[in-house]
Amino acid sequence: MLHVQNVNKAKKADKKQRRCLAIIKGDCNVTASDSPTLYLAVLNVGLSNGLTEETLLAAAAKTGGQVSQVVMLPSKSYCFLICATLGDAELVYQGMHNLATIGQQGAVAYLSYVTELPEQMEESGWQKPLPSGLILLPDFVSVEEEASLLQAVGEDDKRIPHTEDKLKHRHVKHYGYEFLYGSNNVDPSQPLEQPIPAACDLLWQRLGNSDVPQMLPPDQLTVNGYEPGQGIPPHVDTHSAFVDPILSLSLQSDVVMDFRRNNELVHVLLPRRSLLIMSGESRYDWTHGIKPKHIDVVSTSSGGLTTQARSKRTSLTFRRLRRGPCDCKYPTLCDTQQTTAPQALNDALATHASHLEQQNVHEVYDKIANHFSDTRHTPWPQVAQFLHSFEAFSVVLDVGCGNGKYLGCNPHLLSIGCDRSLGLLCVSNGRGQSVFRCDCLQLPVRSSSVDGCISIAVIHHLASTERRLTALREMARVLRPGGRALIYVWAKDQRKNDKKSAYLRQNKAVNKERTTEQAQRQQLAQQLENMEQFQVPLPVHTNRTEFQQQDVYVPWKTKDEQRTTFLRYYHVFEEHELEQLVSQLPDVVLRRSYYDQGNHCVIFERK
Repeated sequence: MLHVQNVNKAKKADKKQRRCLAIIKGDCNVTASDSPTLYLAVLNVGLSNGLTEETLLAAAAKTGGQVSQVVMLPSKSYCFLICATLGDAELVYQGMHNLATIGQQGAVAYLSYVTELPEQMEESGWQKPLPSGLILLPDFVSVEEEASLLQAVGEDDKRIPHTEDKLKHRHVKHYGYEFLYGSNNVDPSQPLEQPIPAACDLLWQRLGNSDVPQMLPPDQLTVNGYEPGQGIPPHVDTHSAFVDPILSLSLQSDVVMDFRRNNELVHVLLPRRSLLIMSGESRYDWTHGIKPKHIDVVSTSSGGLTTQARSKRTSLTFRRLRRGPCDCKYPTLCDTQQTTAPQALNDALATHASHLEQQNVHEVYDKIANHFSDTRHTPWPQVAQFLHSFEAFSVVLDVGCGNGKYLGCNPHLLSIGCDRSLGLLCVSNGRGQSVFRCDCLQLPVRSSSVDGCISIAVIHHLASTERRLTALREMARVLRPGGRALIYVWAKDQRKNDKKSAYLRQNKAVNKERTTEQAQRQQLAQQLENMEQFQVPLPVHTNRTEFQQQDVYVPWKTKDEQRTTFLRYYHVFEEHELEQLVSQLPDVVLRRSYYDQGNHCVIFERK
């Protein structure tokens, strides 16, 4: 009996080992070795599920084998050991594989010899210099002063009710002036009764005696209370609301704050009782945020990575109100300078929308139809769920059906598709599906004639707000009373709750092609120059990266020998933008809105 149990345990380990090796092979092209090597992969636990370097080394030490280095990768559930000798590697393997339990969940360790270590898959945000103007002063207050400050901001626990309601993920209290989260600004004419507590005065006195540039005392304080697992989204403190600098005092717990600018990322560990000063570029040109996590990945003194559990943290953010518009030299995130620029772009897009869509949507999809269709074969689960929610023999219209992958999703429906691209319709027609050609702005369908409607990844190709709204009106028009529509559009934010969308996760090909990026950029620049000009200056988005603007050209590269790149126009949606459009439709009720793998989605019903 014991022999059978051992055999079953070994089979389970082998199966788990093969499955994990396939994941690592796909991620970073690391190859397993049947014979011992200096490199061992720990297959089933890593930084993403709370493994610390210390825990791993302690488990390895019990085997008698000597480990010279631990390699842990950000956001991965596996890691690697480098052993001193082959004999050490064998001791570690024999003593840990399918025997040792490691990590917070007590996972059984599955190990494998590998022939090499992976190249760094993500450039570490720990190995970069701090953004210009960012100053971190550790141990700025003593333990006793920390207790005094916490008591001062906690004496009156009355929080602003409507602010508390809107910030369900953390406790917030304001002094001096209330920060209005609806407008991300401050009303200078409405000071609060409670000024900044006098206990904070020691901070300005200490700063005055330091090498930090002189600054006027702040007149606004926001106190944030974070429980483990809570955070704050990436943001920049509104330019027009506050002058330079912004001060943030961390109390009770360490935390990692992320600074981002375009594709740059810098991790900064804020130790307990440290003061962070954001000025210049770091204040105006970088966003900062805290990921909602229970465990932070932090850099070790040796340059490696490990994990650190969070505890309750209180931050005191001090600001001084600006009395007038911002005149900074950082326009990208400046609300003062962005108030007129978007309107000018929107006007240009509205003027040339039809021409832009013809050149950078319709013509492109006709040219790439077959290649595009090859990449679109699996229905998204929540779209399939919506289609299966209809009764048998319901009539459902797919507006922008493409290659028709959703038309046969529920065989009990009468599914009809329409699209503007003749090339994609030929693919659908070849599959025997019921399709016709039309523009989504003028559906040749009788009003109140269909039970359901879907439009997946379509209206983000329309180049003005009015045209996007018109498309939604047409879909609402053809619905019968009680009929429902599902709309998907690309989201500008390709992360949700610290999780990358599938779009961002598929960036391995981008990383492999970095050497040709310059040549590709030159090709795209020439293509833009050769376009028939209609004066709509849009940036070319770098595929599989975060979107920096809402209106962009997204490249599509063919797989043929020419490797031709086409530019498709996209308007990627901000959060709640799609719901705001739906709210303008007559006789329509919004039933649901959600985020799905980098898309904003709504379901609405015809009254």
